[in-house]
Amino acid sequence: MDKKNKYEFEFIVNASPSMIYQYLTSASALSQWFADDVVYKAGQYIFIWGDQKERAKKTKNKRNERVRFQWLDEDGNETDYYTDFRINVDELTKDVSLIITDFSEDDEEEVLLLWENQIEDLKHILGVH
Repeated sequence: MDKKNKYEFEFIVNASPSMIYQYLTSASALSQWFADDVVYKAGQYIFIWGDQKERAKKTKNKRNERVRFQWLDEDGNETDYYTDFRINVDELTKDVSLIITDFSEDDEEEVLLLWENQIEDLKHILGVH
């Protein structure tokens, strides 16, 4: 496995934390914006993008605040890589943002573009823009 770079991005979503959270936790909701399809089976999530499948376990889960998926190798062992979603509410402005930590072999500009597209899909589903 090639070394991946760690990236962190923040997107203003301005939906309630509980609404955002529900789209980060269920397989059917994740398949509406994050992957082509998501299947939950035997404690693992199978994320499908085209003909590529990746497996993960949910390792952090704090209601309305945070969800982390730890990516697994082909033998089902945890890798060093994860995708972390943190919901943040700014105390002053009350803006709600989604902070994403992710790993990729691609350069930052390419990864940011991918996430911008996915977050636009999420905002569309949530009815916010």
